[in-house]
Amino acid sequence: MAAPGSFASGVHAEILAASRGERQMISRALFQKVMTVFEVLADFLTCAGGVFAVGFLCPSLHMSRQAQYSVSIIAGLMIVLLLERDGAYRGGGSLLQIRMTERALRIPAQALLLPLLCSFLLPLNVPHSAFLIAFILLPLLLIFEKQILFAIMRILYAREYGVDRVVVYGAGDAAKRMVSTLLYSPRLGLRPVALIDDGLTRSGERLFEMGYRRSLSVTVQSGPLTAAQLKSCRCKLLVVAVSNLSPEKLTAAAQTAKLAGLETALLVDPALEERPGTDSIDMGGLPFASTVDPIAPLHYAVAKRTSDLIVSSLLLLLLAPLCFLIAVLIWLDSRGPIFFVQKRVGRDGEFFDMYKFRSMHTTAPRYDFSPTQSCDIRITSIGRFLRRTSLDELPQLINVFRGDMSLVGPRPEMPFIVHRYNSRQRQRLQVIPGITGLWQLSADRAFPIHENIQHDLNYIQNRTFFMDIAILVHTPLRALRGGI
Repeated sequence: MAAPGSFASGVHAEILAASRGERQMISRALFQKVMTVFEVLADFLTCAGGVFAVGFLCPSLHMSRQAQYSVSIIAGLMIVLLLERDGAYRGGGSLLQIRMTERALRIPAQALLLPLLCSFLLPLNVPHSAFLIAFILLPLLLIFEKQILFAIMRILYAREYGVDRVVVYGAGDAAKRMVSTLLYSPRLGLRPVALIDDGLTRSGERLFEMGYRRSLSVTVQSGPLTAAQLKSCRCKLLVVAVSNLSPEKLTAAAQTAKLAGLETALLVDPALEERPGTDSIDMGGLPFASTVDPIAPLHYAVAKRTSDLIVSSLLLLLLAPLCFLIAVLIWLDSRGPIFFVQKRVGRDGEFFDMYKFRSMHTTAPRYDFSPTQSCDIRITSIGRFLRRTSLDELPQLINVFRGDMSLVGPRPEMPFIVHRYNSRQRQRLQVIPGITGLWQLSADRAFPIHENIQHDLNYIQNRTFFMDIAILVHTPLRALRGGI
């Protein structure tokens, strides 16, 4: 049996190539190396091409064609080296593609920062407009390229090229999130083909990936775990994802896997780890850390608050006509106030009034669990549209301007829910709540926040200014795909 937390190392370990029934596939180890080389080359060409394009978009940049080639190659190599140093080409989870987008925003900015400073100090004769174009163009090109690569990897992953098949043994949210996360993290090269549950209540249920599309899924099979069952799945690894499994059952599961020729990994439940400084298992944004460090650098706090003030002010002005139209539609659709004001719990447990456009009838209880289905009778006709497009959240820009909330952060919950929090769930109260965040971008949005605390703890651990921007970039995509 692998030691607790060994699944993280197992994710990055080189496992022997597996036979895929009638057809022999390339090994996961070799496939990942090939894809990494392809990704490095694509990043280099994208960044070098972007820098070269700046010369055409900025006529005031007087530079020979040969000099343009040289600068483009150097810039492309520099950005690739920075990406490699930042861990972009190592194995790991996707964090709902947020980290991928965050790097695409941050690394080009870091690469351009030194030349920009030199242009102020040295007579380089480079117009500042060229840097402005590069600051905008390079991240956009890199994000677009990364999205194409991710789509290609998803296609290859779905066809099981360079993939090791995995069986997840367990029940409850931990096993469910494990399956959905692996399905949405093709870079890991681990494809769950079945979830074996000793209970009978979930047999035949389909578990979907954690993400926007929810196209890949796994069927739940009833236990008990047997070697014949594992062999029929033609898999390489058994992941035990049960928090309260007895040592005897853990040993039995490991022995069963051994009989079937499988390696075994144990996924540790965060509730069992209460020591400070515990390392987290990061797979597609699924961390299993018991504690988080809520202290952010001063420059991050200042930049975050400054951007919140500027963006919320601009959006309130620009979206005023849209807000007026929504207010009229609400007034025409049902009787009652335009705005819905509710007490929510913010940082350090402080209460504040959160504003939303009213999407439910006035007869609905003010404090109750939010609807999870659009057909909920509490929701008004226009409210269904507002909730599906997240337009009911627009008045929270007032909360952002006031400082009660931020654009990005853990979603604030109602007092009666927070009152039931355990010590781990209360960790999400250590930062300012936000309008959008990792939970809103995941498929777990359909389930209560406090039951999916891993998204907020992951954000708190990894938050940066560029990650906030990346989340804001992904939020409109999630809203366009529909939400409750």
